[in-house]
Amino acid sequence: MSTATASTNKAKLSLPGRPEVELPVMVGTEGEHAIDVRALRDQSGYITYDDGFANTGSCSSNITFIDGEKGILRHRGYRIEDLANDSIFLETAYLIIYGELPSSKDLSKFRGRIASSASVHESMRHFFEGFPDSSHPMAILSAMLNSLGCYYPEMTSHKKQLDENHFDWAAALLISKVRTLAAMSYRTKRGLPFVYPRWDLRYAANFLHMMFSEPYRDYNPKPEVTDALDLILLLHADHEQNCSTSTVRMVASSGANLFASVSAGVSALWGPLHGGANAAVIEMLEEISASGDDGHKAIEAAKKGERRLMGFGHRVYKNYDPRARILGEAAKRVLISMGIQDPLLEIAQHLEQAALSDDYFISRKLYPNVDFYSGIILRAIGIPVDMFPVMFAIGRMPGWIANWREVASNPKMKIHRPRQVYTGRTERDYVPIEKRGE
Repeated sequence: MSTATASTNKAKLSLPGRPEVELPVMVGTEGEHAIDVRALRDQSGYITYDDGFANTGSCSSNITFIDGEKGILRHRGYRIEDLANDSIFLETAYLIIYGELPSSKDLSKFRGRIASSASVHESMRHFFEGFPDSSHPMAILSAMLNSLGCYYPEMTSHKKQLDENHFDWAAALLISKVRTLAAMSYRTKRGLPFVYPRWDLRYAANFLHMMFSEPYRDYNPKPEVTDALDLILLLHADHEQNCSTSTVRMVASSGANLFASVSAGVSALWGPLHGGANAAVIEMLEEISASGDDGHKAIEAAKKGERRLMGFGHRVYKNYDPRARILGEAAKRVLISMGIQDPLLEIAQHLEQAALSDDYFISRKLYPNVDFYSGIILRAIGIPVDMFPVMFAIGRMPGWIANWREVASNPKMKIHRPRQVYTGRTERDYVPIEKRGE
C-alpha cells in the first residue's frame, strides 16, 4: 500500500515573539506536497486557520486521486475514462473498496452477496408508514440506513475494527439495500405499493424494477437506459474528500459503525451545495426553455453578473470535469435510444459550447461539471428531481464504505477534533449575573 513519504526538506515558519518553527514536508505518490502541521501547536502555541478546509489535508488516503488543474480523476490508479469505458459500477465499487479490480470469481462472489442482500426485513416496511407524504426521500433514506444497523448487531460493534468477513458482508449489504430503501422511499412518497427485488436482474435494472414496476406489469427498460444509469453510478462512486465523504470519515473516527457513518454521509449529501446541484441545473434549463431562450440570453446575463449558470465550475476542478465529458456523450445516446427530443439537452449543449469558446468562461475556468448532464439523463429515465440526490447517494456508497474502512482499520487513527479561532464575547464583556435585568 502506497503512503505519503517524508521529504528531507523542511518548511520554516517565522512567528511574532516565537523561535522559528521547522515543519516536515510530506510528498504524496503523485508528487503533491503538504506541510505537516501536527506538531505546530505544541511547538508554538499557534494553530492554522483554513475556513472550508480548501487548503487542508485531513487525511492520507489510497483510494482516489484528483488533479483539478489538469482535469484528472483516478481510482486506485485507474483513469476514470478507462473505468467508464471498460468497467461497470459493481466492478468499480469493488476496486474502490478493495484496491484491485475483481477477477471473474471475485466479481461473481461480490454479485452473489449483493443479490442475496437486496430484500429488507419485513418489519422495516412499517417504518415507512410513519413518514408523512411530504417527507423528502433523503430524510427517509438517512433514517432507514441508520435503523438498518439495528438488524445486524454483529456488524455494528463499537470496536473500531470489524473482522474481514463481517466487513465484506456489511459492504455488500449496504450497496444492495441502499437501492432497495431508495426505491421504497420513492414509492412511499407517492403512495405506491412496494416492489420486491428480483434475483435475475443486474444492479441498475433491479433498481428501476423496484422503482417503476406495477402489479402484473414489470418495468423493462432498454439496455441503453440501464447502461446509462450504471454509468452515472460509476462516475459518482468516489470523489476524494468531498463534504459527505469527509463527514463519513469524521463520524467513523469516533468509532461509529458503518451504518451510522454512511447515514451521516447521506445527510451531508442532502445539502443543495453538494448533492442537489444537478437538480439546480434542471431548474435552470427549464427556466431558460420556458422563457423561449436557446441559452444565448442566459450566457449574456451571466457575463454581466445578472445571473449564475448552474453546473459550471467546481470547487476542485479548474479544468473540464472528466465525468461531465463522459456524461455529455451518454446523454445524447440515451435520448436517441428512447426517441426523446429534449429541448433541455439542446440548451445544455449550447451553453457548453459557449463555455468552451468564450474567453469569459475560459479565463474564469468555468467548465461544465458532472452535475451538468446527469440530471438530463435521470429526467429522461423518469427519475423525479427530488430523487436526484438519492441517486447520488446510491452511487457514492462504495466511496463512503472504502473511506470508513480506511479509518476503522487504522490503529493509530485519532478522533477528529478540529480547533477554532474564538470570536465571541470575553469574560470582561459580561454583565454580572446579579445585575441582569437592571
